[in-house]
Amino acid sequence: MPAKPRTLGDWLHRAERAYARHKVALGQVAVTAHDEALYLLLHTLGLPLDSKPAVLRRKLTDDEVARVQEIFRRRLEEHVPAAYLTREAWLGEHQFYVDERVIIPRSYFLELLPEQIPHWLPPKKPVKRVVDVCTGSGCLAILLAHQFPAAKVDAIELSPGALSVARFNVAHHRVQPRVKLWRSDVFDAVPPAKYDLILSNPPYVPTRELRALPEEFKKEPAMALDGGRDGLDIIRKLLRQARERLQPHGIVVLEVGGLRAAMDRAFPELDLHWLHTEDGEDCVCLIQAHRLRNWPG
Repeated sequence: MPAKPRTLGDWLHRAERAYARHKVALGQVAVTAHDEALYLLLHTLGLPLDSKPAVLRRKLTDDEVARVQEIFRRRLEEHVPAAYLTREAWLGEHQFYVDERVIIPRSYFLELLPEQIPHWLPPKKPVKRVVDVCTGSGCLAILLAHQFPAAKVDAIELSPGALSVARFNVAHHRVQPRVKLWRSDVFDAVPPAKYDLILSNPPYVPTRELRALPEEFKKEPAMALDGGRDGLDIIRKLLRQARERLQPHGIVVLEVGGLRAAMDRAFPELDLHWLHTEDGEDCVCLIQAHRLRNWPG
């Protein structure tokens, strides 16, 4: 390592080592220090995120060095999540605006929406209406609009700040004619409707576990994380209200993090089906309408 980093590659190596020293938490933008540091470097320098490896040989000007030093100071010393520094997050090819009013988008629905979830819907029946509950930045509602181009999409969120971010993203993706935003605690303030698909990545962290989260995750809105005493408060409410909101062929799909065992214990009558994900986490469950109709909960 040169004493004074000169090239982008030098700065990347220095940043990787600094991530380890500062015990930086990953997972909000990338899962490795290399990937996140490279992303921050390219974004800060205004370089394409798909730059060729030769970009690592690029020498930085004094002004660029100052900008890079400041961005990594905030990331490493203040533990500000990378997405809040760049004001953007990506799900696949889709870019979303984010700030401290919303949880940073990260979801297995990006992997599951194209093939696995449609497999559970009638093949010859068009999907007419879908909903994203606890939409946050609006990212999943927008993915639904792209996946089901003929469907009306409702996006429900209780936080006014998050709704403002979602409104911006819906307009940016030009899906506002089909995506309607609702300020509501689950379905409380949403007019009756029958959905083919109810999708949600709700708050599911048990309250007692919030204090133990890494600093980066504590900078996200607690409202977007706190699922109550056992993590299931919002999920219970959603499932109770979903009974009257589904088409006979409809499904509810929930992403619940580490609550798979708790969900199976809490809702044995629902015969939860856990969708397989590439990394083996399998933390997204699917519930069919007829199971909910007969559920005594």
